[in-house]
Amino acid sequence: MRIAIATAVYYPMINGVAVFTHNLAVGLAKRGHEVIVLCPSQKKTAYFEKEDGVIVYYLKSTEVKIYPDQIHKVPKKRGLLYKNGFKVSVFPKKEIAEILDKFQPDVVHVQVSDPIGVATVAYARKHQIPVVTTEHNQPEVITEPLHVPKVFKRPIEAALSNYFVRRQGKSDFVTMPTKKAIDDLIWKRGKEFTVPIAAVSNGVDLTNFKPGHAPEQVYQKYGLARNRKIVLYVGRVDPEKKVGNVIEAFLRGIGGASEEVLLVIVGDGVDKNRLERLVKKNGAMEKVKFLGKVLPPDLFELYKVGDVFVTASEIETQGIVLIEAAAAGLPLIAVDKGAVSEVVKDGENGFLCEPGNINEIAAALYKVLTDDKLRQKFSENSIKIAAEHDFEVTLDKFENIYQKVTKSNTNLLKSVLEADLVRQQC
Repeated sequence: MRIAIATAVYYPMINGVAVFTHNLAVGLAKRGHEVIVLCPSQKKTAYFEKEDGVIVYYLKSTEVKIYPDQIHKVPKKRGLLYKNGFKVSVFPKKEIAEILDKFQPDVVHVQVSDPIGVATVAYARKHQIPVVTTEHNQPEVITEPLHVPKVFKRPIEAALSNYFVRRQGKSDFVTMPTKKAIDDLIWKRGKEFTVPIAAVSNGVDLTNFKPGHAPEQVYQKYGLARNRKIVLYVGRVDPEKKVGNVIEAFLRGIGGASEEVLLVIVGDGVDKNRLERLVKKNGAMEKVKFLGKVLPPDLFELYKVGDVFVTASEIETQGIVLIEAAAAGLPLIAVDKGAVSEVVKDGENGFLCEPGNINEIAAALYKVLTDDKLRQKFSENSIKIAAEHDFEVTLDKFENIYQKVTKSNTNLLKSVLEADLVRQQC
């Protein structure tokens, strides 16, 4: 099949949508499909490259300097604007039309309802090309980072919800990473929705994320001691991820009681510099280590140094890092909000804590790290749960969806042509 994937963010940007989209494109290409990706250019000018069997079209873009690009290291000193700002393609309609005219896709798969996604859907509708949409966001994912005042939060989230649902309603098939995400966006909000919709896990490549021991050079490269237990966090270090809650819980719990335990934070973001200053102010630099952004293959190995994975984020529609950590055999500690409960099973492979409850997260950390049998039980169950999110299964499901919508579209087109023929004969 010829598959065009439209997205606002793409690897090597480090966030869930970018990583998933890259995995999807490369995975489909490896299965023999012709795949192109439409995304904003990180150089602002348009160009294309063939990467891992996928042709990536980087569309002309504008730099929005109020937020970093998630590719370069976030500068230590933050002024009003960032040196390397987030890239957005504002008017991509003409570029997309030229690319898709040449490519002639059998199906388009839209990841984000940004200008690229909107223009791609419009083109597909005009040319009777089936549209599959994956909705990765909930309204809270947007309002939380912007720190919207409570008085405006509910009406803004209602408007965003209406927009998301309206956009998905223009598709032939919609997916979201979890059933919980579908319930929260569609059914619990009382929305009428007639387009077929299904939960399809973001998935992870289980050949990359698996249990085991990290090689000695990984410990040496990142200054980690083998004789210390490690609490691990991987992900963006932005305010909405609430990494500060993780640090506070660690220092209140096991980190404050034992010098043998280390908190390792892997990732970069706008909150990293503030948190580093906070840790230094508390005299905890020997207990909390910031590694910054780490890419594969080192990232695959870093999961193996952890004894438990923890996050306090309240905005996950699934959480790819949770699946990755589970696949590496780590017990998981998270908060019971969003869709994380479909990966973190309370009392089975970890603990779900009340959102914002620092003491409960601290107690969960202490319990896991001081109980070897419990940690082993959680580890074994994490591996079993991660197996349900094998990316090969995710690819199978999307291939089936593409086949379903292209077959339906062919039947519909055939019916239209037959109807026209009847009218002409009459």
